[in-house]
Amino acid sequence: MFAKYKSMGLSHKKNMVGYAFISPFLLGFFLFFLRPLIQSIIFSFNDLTVTPEGLQYEFIGWEHYSYSFLVDPEFRQILIQSIVDMLTNVPIIIIFSFFAATLLNQSFKGRFLARAIFFLPVILASGIIGQIEQNDAILQMMKNPADDAANLGLMTFDIEDLLRNSRVPPQFAEYVILAIDRIYQVINDSGVQILIFLAGLQSIPSSLFEAAKVEGATAWEGFWKITFPMVSPLILVNMIYSIIDSFTKSDNELMEFIHNKAFVLANFGYASALSWIYMGVIVGMLIVIGLFYRKRVFYHE
Repeated sequence: MFAKYKSMGLSHKKNMVGYAFISPFLLGFFLFFLRPLIQSIIFSFNDLTVTPEGLQYEFIGWEHYSYSFLVDPEFRQILIQSIVDMLTNVPIIIIFSFFAATLLNQSFKGRFLARAIFFLPVILASGIIGQIEQNDAILQMMKNPADDAANLGLMTFDIEDLLRNSRVPPQFAEYVILAIDRIYQVINDSGVQILIFLAGLQSIPSSLFEAAKVEGATAWEGFWKITFPMVSPLILVNMIYSIIDSFTKSDNELMEFIHNKAFVLANFGYASALSWIYMGVIVGMLIVIGLFYRKRVFYHE
C-alpha cells in the first residue's frame, strides 16, 4: 500500500492527505450526529407528547414553521437582533484581528509573549474555564457593575465628543463608539482569527517585498499590492468562522431561547423547527457572503 502511495501523483497525494484530515470529522458525524440530525427533522414536523411509554408523535406538517414566522413575535425579534449583532460584530472582529496580526508579525522583543497574550482569551473562554468564572462567587462580589458602566460611559462620552468635533459622519461615529463599547467581547472573539491571519502573513514570500522595494514601492503600496491580496482568502475564511461563531455561541440569546423551548418547556417539536430555521438563516447568509466575496479573493498559484 505504501508503494502504491509513492507511485501516486502530487495531486492524488494531496487529496489523500485532505481525506485523512477530515476523516475524524466524517467518522464522528456518521456515528454520533447523523441519527440525531434526522430525528430532529422528524420532530420538527410533529407535535410531540411525553408519556411514560416515551414520545408520541402527531404529524402536523409545516405548522411549527408557519407559527414561528406568523405568530411567535419573540422568535422573530430575537432572530433579527442576532443578525444585527452579527453584522455589527463580525466587521469589527475582522479589522481588529487583521490589525493585531499585522503588529504581531513584526520583529520585536517579547513577540512570543505578545502572541500568547492575544490568544489567552480563547483559552479563558473555553468551556471549563468559563464555567469556573461564572460560578466564582468571590469574583462576582468583587465586580461593581455601576462603576464599570460609569467608567465606560465617561470614556464613550469623551470619544463621542472628539468624533463630533472632528466632523466625521454621524454613522461612522456611532459605529466607532459601538466598537469601543464591545472591545472586551471583540478581543475575546478574535484569538483564532489572529492566528489564521498571522499564519497567512508569515507565508507571504519575503522576495515579493524585496522586489517591490527595489522597484521603489512604499510600505503603504506594499501593503495594498502584496499583503492584502495575499491574505484575502483568509479574510473569507475568518468571516465564515466569525459568522458561525457569532450565531452558535452558548450565550447567544436565540440559542438560549431554543434551548428553553426544548428542555424547559419540553416543546421538542417546535424547538427542532426553530433550530432548522436558524440553520437555514446561517447557511443562507454564508452563501450570500461567499458569492459576494469570492470574486474579490486573490488566489496565489
